[in-house]
Amino acid sequence: MVEHWSPKPGVGSSSLSTRARRNNMSRIVEIWKETADELTNKVTWPTWEELRSSTTIVVIASILFAIVILLIDKAFGGIMDILYSFLEESK
Repeated sequence: MVEHWSPKPGVGSSSLSTRARRNNMSRIVEIWKETADELTNKVTWPTWEELRSSTTIVVIASILFAIVILLIDKAFGGIMDILYSFLEESK
């Protein structure tokens, strides 16, 4: 397809900006269509049982991680208390 350009604006063919916007909009619409198709037809969603077991694992791991952080915090807090009391005595 060959486009013929005229020196006069608006004569001959549509402006580049109008065509570019149409092209961008059609690409955006196509992306959304492909996304919807992928989510409905290609994604394997977990069953309710898989979801519950995964959630249980995440909750247990989070609680264990919080307990480990608490223990580390208490240990370093105790060490810092000992250091501060030692520094106060040496003054």
